Amino acid sequence: MDAETQDLPTVPLNDRKVINGWAFFDWANSAFALVITVAIFPTYFTEVTAAEVKFLGIEMSNNALYAYSISAAYVLIAILSPILSGIADYGGKKMVFMRFFTILGSIACISLFWFRDTSQVYIGVLGFVMGMVGFAGGQVFYNSYLPQIASEDMYDRVSARGFTFGYIGSVLLLITNLVIIQKPEWFGLQEAGTMAVRISFIMVGLWWIGFAIIPFKRLPKDIKEKTKGLISRGFLELVKVWKFIQFQKQMKIFLAAFFFYNAGVQTVLYLASLFAKQELNFETSELIIVVLILQIVAIGGAYLFARLSEVRGNKLSIMVMLVIWIVICFLAYLVTGKLDFYALAAGVGIVMGGIQSLSRSTYAKLLPADLDDTASFFSFYEVVDKVAIIFGTFIFGLVTNMTGSMRTSVLVLGIFFLIGLAILWFVKIVRATGHVADMEV
Repeated sequence: MDAETQDLPTVPLNDRKVINGWAFFDWANSAFALVITVAIFPTYFTEVTAAEVKFLGIEMSNNALYAYSISAAYVLIAILSPILSGIADYGGKKMVFMRFFTILGSIACISLFWFRDTSQVYIGVLGFVMGMVGFAGGQVFYNSYLPQIASEDMYDRVSARGFTFGYIGSVLLLITNLVIIQKPEWFGLQEAGTMAVRISFIMVGLWWIGFAIIPFKRLPKDIKEKTKGLISRGFLELVKVWKFIQFQKQMKIFLAAFFFYNAGVQTVLYLASLFAKQELNFETSELIIVVLILQIVAIGGAYLFARLSEVRGNKLSIMVMLVIWIVICFLAYLVTGKLDFYALAAGVGIVMGGIQSLSRSTYAKLLPADLDDTASFFSFYEVVDKVAIIFGTFIFGLVTNMTGSMRTSVLVLGIFFLIGLAILWFVKIVRATGHVADMEV
């Protein structure tokens, strides 16, 4: 992106060993996404803290504090990731930052072992927020490797492989954690107490950093050595990307569509368990089954829609999934039985992996063909993703508070998918033209 900047090191495109190495990063960090953010930590947080807690001098419910922790993490991520990836593009330090965020997230997970009750709530909040930052920060640089290791015709399949590795790895670790939690006596642990759950946090941290060594060894190494003025250059690279996107009609339309439907997708993923618990009286063990159904079915869904995209194109595939998401939101409003909700969870799983995978690969197809440095562009994509999460979860909570019903909030999510579908109709998936380096700042 800068004339005086050396090109990034290259590897043979579509090399199976490199692609599998890249996908193992998803295997490594998806354990955090599943175990910490969805399956175990949310319930643990509310169980070990008092119903009302004081944090930073403010009295609030523990549920509100957990929600605010998510918002704080994503606000921080939205601010930091574009700056850091801009630095990475100019300084050529993708791997440096990928490692930094991985280590940060791993240590944060392990620190949660010392979060036992309300008196350690600061450890719980800080560990959770830093884990979220580590996960999202590493994801920016992980995504940016996709155009560097795969040809355009392989984007969909390679992206789906990453999500599949992530689903398989996270499910394996979750099942292991659940065995320890359900049968602590098998491992010499007391049946009462929180030790088994707290050990799962250490396992996530070790799993994350341990398997991340594979992509660290197989992905292209950093060779640029720019060290002066990296902070200022990071901002300048971001400004260039922003100005470049202003002239790319198709990229702007796609990102607008992505913002709305992703707000719906991510809100469903974060709050599906809460919906099941409050509206349908699901027990914790039943919620875990819901999570496992989502993850397992999502493996097939990612590949199913990757294949459909090869035959009919990305746009049609995403539109089909958005129609399914709209139907799911409508049925969720009506669902009353647990068996029906399990079936609904399977439906979510089918489109959950596919829409995330194809969204990432579709964005890659909209980037300029001769673009070497992609971190800043994928950072912009990640910022849209994170702001959509903040927007979606806030609206969901607001509607729930106003109406007293999470079912009404689910219908609002259906509107998000409908808006995304309407905007996506006008997208043409063609490569961007022009050069970022030509943009004046």
